[in-house]
Amino acid sequence: MKVGVEALADAPLLSRAKIEGLRFYPGYLDRGRQEALLAALRDVFAAAPLFTPRMPKSGRPFSVRMSNCGPFGWISDEAGYRYAPTHPVTGRSWPPMPQVLLAAWNELGEYPYPPQACLINFYGPAAKMGLHQDRDEEDFAAPVVSLSLGDACLFRVGGLKRADPSRSFRLSSGDAVVLSGGERLAFHGVDRIYPGTSTLLAEGGRINLTLRRVTRPGNEV
Repeated sequence: MKVGVEALADAPLLSRAKIEGLRFYPGYLDRGRQEALLAALRDVFAAAPLFTPRMPKSGRPFSVRMSNCGPFGWISDEAGYRYAPTHPVTGRSWPPMPQVLLAAWNELGEYPYPPQACLINFYGPAAKMGLHQDRDEEDFAAPVVSLSLGDACLFRVGGLKRADPSRSFRLSSGDAVVLSGGERLAFHGVDRIYPGTSTLLAEGGRINLTLRRVTRPGNEV
């Protein structure tokens, strides 16, 4: 079920201001679809193991571990943020996207071209993600479609400038968020993880999957 601006205004900790371009779908994936996606991700991780990205220039490690699937994968190291066709550790091509991810893009993305990358972030109990923009893509007309699995988190979204006011709301396992339109380049991040709030992942933690279009239409891989 899509939650529009009016319903979001009543959500705990979320601003009552208009949130143009942000769409929230609580419980988009039921438990069966969550388990099916998790099973598919185990195959993805077997082909493209989780790795620890590093900050540009400083080389400081992220608190999350990452992998990708699709023609491109997002990576970060001392050389900068970028998309690459191969895993930075194994050197192998990224595995294809599971069908459940393609279905989510088609159902939620409202965009006529397929996704080209799915960044997979694994958050341990103490992991977080600072405010950032998703701006390494060529075409900002394409949305970012995000799916959550496992423990809940406190998700923060702001404006188009880092210093703009921001508000937070809780994302639980199975929830989906779409950033598009005026919110496509909104700063966003994860303030904290709530350990033990889901039984989906036996080891605990949270998996976040973000589907993106990397190139402009016509520049297919």
